[in-house]
Amino acid sequence: MNNFRKQIILLLFLFGIVLWPRAGKSEYRVFQYLVKSRYFIPRDNRPYIVTSTFNPVTYLAYHGGESSLKIELLRSWMCLGNTAGKKYCNPPRKIQQLSPQNL
Repeated sequence: MNNFRKQIILLLFLFGIVLWPRAGKSEYRVFQYLVKSRYFIPRDNRPYIVTSTFNPVTYLAYHGGESSLKIELLRSWMCLGNTAGKKYCNPPRKIQQLSPQNL
């Protein structure tokens, strides 16, 4: 009887492992930055827009730190659902600010 109980527990455990990924929801945050080099480069020193999944601290650390880049966070948004192997999702439309007149 004890061996049968172990087999049932093992079967339930394996069944749970198979169903676990289907129950989970994935999501990630996308950040959009205005990036400018802190180095003087005569040919092209214009700021440019970057879209990344790195948060501001990680982005700076990965790309040389505050001594080499200046970044300004423009916006961020969440991408929900199954995002495996996909490009970044589109940002949501602007939400209209409510004013006392609109209420």
